Amino acid sequence: MCEATMEAPGDRTVRPSTSWMSRLAAGVVSCSIVGAGSVGTGDLDPARRAAAVPGRVPQATEATSENVETASKTLGEHLRVGDRVGDILKHPAFRGFGHLLLPWDDRACDPAMPLRSIGSLLPYHSHVDPVVVVSSLNRMIDDAGAGRTVFHDFYTDAEKRAEPSRRHTGLFFFRGKPGAPFAVIAPGGGFAYVASLHEGFPYAVEISDRGYNAFVLKYRAGYGGRVATEDLAAALSYLFRNAGSLGVTTADYSLWGSSAGARMAASIGSHGTAPFGGATLPGPSAVVLLYTGHSDVAAAEPPTFVAVGDADGIAPPAIVERRVAALRKAGTEVEYHKYPGVGHGFGLGAGTSAEGWIAEAVRFWAKHIQ
Repeated sequence: MCEATMEAPGDRTVRPSTSWMSRLAAGVVSCSIVGAGSVGTGDLDPARRAAAVPGRVPQATEATSENVETASKTLGEHLRVGDRVGDILKHPAFRGFGHLLLPWDDRACDPAMPLRSIGSLLPYHSHVDPVVVVSSLNRMIDDAGAGRTVFHDFYTDAEKRAEPSRRHTGLFFFRGKPGAPFAVIAPGGGFAYVASLHEGFPYAVEISDRGYNAFVLKYRAGYGGRVATEDLAAALSYLFRNAGSLGVTTADYSLWGSSAGARMAASIGSHGTAPFGGATLPGPSAVVLLYTGHSDVAAAEPPTFVAVGDADGIAPPAIVERRVAALRKAGTEVEYHKYPGVGHGFGLGAGTSAEGWIAEAVRFWAKHIQ
């Protein structure tokens, strides 16, 4: 479990109690605390991550709109910080996929949890701002209210029947200018959960507000990095097949990832989609990697933007900097930022020294758009 530690808000490293760990092992911890799922491993290297996940615990009941009782909202009605998780699940803008907005797959979540406490669902993350989370959800509500499709399945029904875990996947679309390049964003979560609320939707809002199209990937959690990266490859293949109907160009796309998601983005950047079961596609024009200890470097790498906090205990800067040095030695253009006083999982970094990194990352990508 990230050496049984995680970064708490304010970058104060906390160590879970013995009772907390025993409840997690028994599969009885509500996801309002950490989720009753597979033990997460943050951004550990693959060998240590595999060793830390001996098996999946029994699944709890999935929280869906069918088993939540909250006040009904209209299609275009905004969420508020004082609303509850159940209001997300039952919102008509998210009908059929509301549970995929939340981080944990097939885990019991408390529908009465106030959205102001949403950060408690993200144990590996810090600086989770409920206002930012709710604002990004409201962006999708606005699009849905205007008749725009905000969610896309990239696996077919037949593919889901063949592998039922694929029902926990999808792409959330944040529109920029028609015909503009797109970014695909892979949030982190130690391959135990997917932190779209913190490292996906808020990024997509910022990117799309600058005119680019953005897709947030919901991948399968609890199955390790290989399966998650296969989902990213499948999602990219879907986007290339359907670019015309989606109104995006496939030229000069970028991949964005945070922590575990950065491992996925870097792997595709290094090796392409085909080794992970996707179609043979052009590589990204740039990759944006936040706080990852990923170390693999291929013979040819795309331009790479890297950011980490100097107080990160999960992906320490010394480890991050080794790959930065290796990329530069191989001739790859790298822009590297290390932010003082910031720990792991800072997301947009609002109110920290990392605030504004996403504007720098978009500018870096824009340099490489032909």
